[in-house]
Amino acid sequence: STTNSQRQEGMLISMHRIAWLIRWLTNSSLLAWTILFCLSAATSSFSTTNMADFPPPKDYSHLIFETKQDNTKWFHERGPLWQGQAFSLQIKEVLYHQKSLFQDVLVFDSEHHGKVLVLDGVIQCTERDEFSYQEMMAHIPLYAHPDPKKVLVIGGGDGGVLREIARHPGVEEIVICELDKDVIDVSKKYLPFMAKGFDDPRVKVNIMDGAKFMEENQSSFDVIITDSSDPVGPACVLFETPFYKAMHGSLREGGIICTQGECVWLHVNLIQPLVKAITPLFTTVEYAYCTIPSYPSGQIGFIIATKGGKGCKVPTRTPEASVQKELRYYTPDIHQASFVLPAFAERAIFGSDR
Repeated sequence: STTNSQRQEGMLISMHRIAWLIRWLTNSSLLAWTILFCLSAATSSFSTTNMADFPPPKDYSHLIFETKQDNTKWFHERGPLWQGQAFSLQIKEVLYHQKSLFQDVLVFDSEHHGKVLVLDGVIQCTERDEFSYQEMMAHIPLYAHPDPKKVLVIGGGDGGVLREIARHPGVEEIVICELDKDVIDVSKKYLPFMAKGFDDPRVKVNIMDGAKFMEENQSSFDVIITDSSDPVGPACVLFETPFYKAMHGSLREGGIICTQGECVWLHVNLIQPLVKAITPLFTTVEYAYCTIPSYPSGQIGFIIATKGGKGCKVPTRTPEASVQKELRYYTPDIHQASFVLPAFAERAIFGSDR
């Protein structure tokens, strides 16, 4: 029978989905997010981990600024998750800027960072440095697993993580669940260096809610990778305990999850309660990170957890020589080094006495 906590967590997920349905029906993000705030407040006592809910901007007119002195255009990234700081890139040409059913989608060609994908005002990738994030997100869990056969990707509509998973010949099936089809279509047109991941014949695409897909596919995957944007807009539910329970249920015994884990310089107040909440659920819960200049504070982390088996700090396999030559960030050494956290982060996330 369903427990009270399960019913309560299900109610919270449903309320998020209701708010996004209202947004779609009314085309009013303000109305949808106001309703979501009220619903979340009413049910805050039900959730074991109440991740902060950061509404997206009301409009996106602030993203592009033209300087009158030299007639140059600049993209400015300013977000509620990194208040008081901003990141700017000079624009060569805006290639695409439309609102999908779920979010604002912008692609531009920059002067020094190549093509850039922006969702709801937040940089998702730049051609200059995307490889560090994509390689670590994919290869840490895959090389930590002794023999991954089935891999699920939640999000990742740009195709970068798929590109990296496809480097593993032993993987037999790669499934992706992306909620926003526009992200896939735009990436295929403007970001082929990443979207080529969709070309692998092992890839199966599902345009749907990843949580629902996992509910329908229990104990099915060796590795689950959640390549999400920040907890703004539709990605909010991916940073809450019920979603991690859904991943746990969809994992096979000995399986590994890897999720986008925000920045230790900015978000330990988000990372620590989530890690604490999911620790009883998984056999091991660890945190790794990589450097990437175009992300806030130049760093992004990964929450990595296992269902049975040992931790992921030491790879059980290593890339073939031909594959390693193609990689620009991941190595077996950097795999192990990525789990070594600065003292303040270790203390804040895991409560270490060091």
